[in-house]
Amino acid sequence: MKIIRVFPRKTKATPTDELAFIGNPPLFRPENIDIPIRISVAFTWDIKEGERLKELWSHYYNDVTIGGPALNERGGDFTPGMYLKPGYIITSRGCPNCCWFCSVPKREGDIRELPIKEGWNVLDDNLLACSDDHIRDVFAMLARQKERIEFTGGLEAARFHEWHAAELKKLRVKQMFFAYDTPDDLEPLQQAGRCLQDAGFAVHPHSHMLRCFVLCGYQGDKIGHAEYRMKKTIQAGFTPMAMLWKDETGKQDREWRKFQREWVRPAIIYARRAA
Repeated sequence: MKIIRVFPRKTKATPTDELAFIGNPPLFRPENIDIPIRISVAFTWDIKEGERLKELWSHYYNDVTIGGPALNERGGDFTPGMYLKPGYIITSRGCPNCCWFCSVPKREGDIRELPIKEGWNVLDDNLLACSDDHIRDVFAMLARQKERIEFTGGLEAARFHEWHAAELKKLRVKQMFFAYDTPDDLEPLQQAGRCLQDAGFAVHPHSHMLRCFVLCGYQGDKIGHAEYRMKKTIQAGFTPMAMLWKDETGKQDREWRKFQREWVRPAIIYARRAA
């Protein structure tokens, strides 16, 4: 069944097919007024915009609904190309951790493995919380891909082992992301860095294959503390990517936005360190 998907904003992962739209209804659109319209909202700060779009699209179509992660909608089996651009895949949902800053456990519950579809950019909530068999099957699928592999959903350092590093080394990896969200993430991150280097992954300013999301700007955080975490991330063998905390409104402090810009692009990060 054909479904029109409408998104409040465009991201790198937004589908680009003829039934995917960004924002307001365009002049030229499908004429079938009974075709289902799905307003997909990923971020809480876009809920108001999603509701506005639902009202607008309802002027032209009979079946218009709104949903998505921002509205605590539990995800089902993954359909490639539906709500993510082809190549972006989800092979599992949920997470056994209960991090204070993350809505995934409340929305999705514990880890559950999904049928594995073809793709090269893995966006699982916590792939390494899956069974070893599932992880190996995901790696086997990735080995078939012509595109270079990305793990932009993130890999949990505390669950990372030598065999993961060995299997990853067999793939044509473009980039993989880990996370440094809380102080107790540092030691596992350092250990993961050692495993990856022992497996033969390069660590130098011109190789941005090993990346790490570093949470910053949350209540009680300070610029100096965040900069310390960025430097520790580099020492562990990863290029940091500052992830600025947002509340439900999406508002961010100007000083923190400036800090994020300085720690989000590898070229800027290493240019500053070389100066």
